[in-house]
Amino acid sequence: MTLKHLLKAASVIALITASGAAQAQIKVALDSPADLDGSGTYVWAHAFATYLNEHGMEAEEYQRGALGGDDEVFDQVTQGLVEVAMAPLGIASSIDTMINGLRLPYFFSGIEQIDHALYDNGMLARINEGITPAGVRIASVVTVGPAAGLFNTRHPIATMADMADLRMRALDQAQIDLFQAWGTTGTIVSWAEVPNALQTGVADGYVNPAFVPLLFGHTEFLHYYTPADIITSMRSAIISEDWYEGLSDEERTTVDGAIAAATEANREWLSTQTGVHAQLEAAGVTITELTPEARAEFQDASAVTYTTIVNADELAAWQAAITE
Repeated sequence: MTLKHLLKAASVIALITASGAAQAQIKVALDSPADLDGSGTYVWAHAFATYLNEHGMEAEEYQRGALGGDDEVFDQVTQGLVEVAMAPLGIASSIDTMINGLRLPYFFSGIEQIDHALYDNGMLARINEGITPAGVRIASVVTVGPAAGLFNTRHPIATMADMADLRMRALDQAQIDLFQAWGTTGTIVSWAEVPNALQTGVADGYVNPAFVPLLFGHTEFLHYYTPADIITSMRSAIISEDWYEGLSDEERTTVDGAIAAATEANREWLSTQTGVHAQLEAAGVTITELTPEARAEFQDASAVTYTTIVNADELAAWQAAITE
């Protein structure tokens, strides 16, 4: 381990130790700027922390990166060093892959169907059955905006054939498989490296909801957007299972109330996310709509990737959960 890494680890430990000295304080690790208008995960985190503070449990928000990157924060949550964090959906799939069903392209009609599967038909409980033994629980699935589309630096995308000369930034191998199904290529790039990758041509674009380039300042180099409605964009609110199980009955009731209030605030925020396309256009982004035929082409090509994202039993469980 280099001196730089040792110093970083020491600073994280010191921060955790200092904040943990008062047992009542609950650390909430953010994953985006503290923007109540533009960030759905911040809306959730802020509503959660506010509810706890108003009900006698001290909570503090920690800005993105203050406690480490996504992987570091996830490890700290599993160890009980951080109580609550906003995290990528896929980070829990290293423990159990059931959660990957939420990443199936063109599978859900929208957040209402997702909530029906998660809460009415028990899929959130099934996800947690697989991951809580590792010390982490998904408290809530958090929407980060309308369905994701295609951003790129080079030219408009009106059909799947327009993807051929683009190399897209990928989250993981599953997304690379999706890009290959669309007739293009992908390269895995961490979020921190995305701006540099887009500016240097390492990647030509990414899949994200419309607000993301606005929130993170990427419209300087992303000039084309196609609202392809690929997937409902979501992240997760994770909590330490050891911490949660160690709460008194009264405290757990308060935390459960905070989770419910935060999730409701997040869904209400989603309904306010209109006018984003106008903001993109004002920032110089050209928007290209898909015809129904072009959308169907993307949808049909995407379906072949489902069994690379989840196994057959998991796919069957998700299909049952959205139809029952």
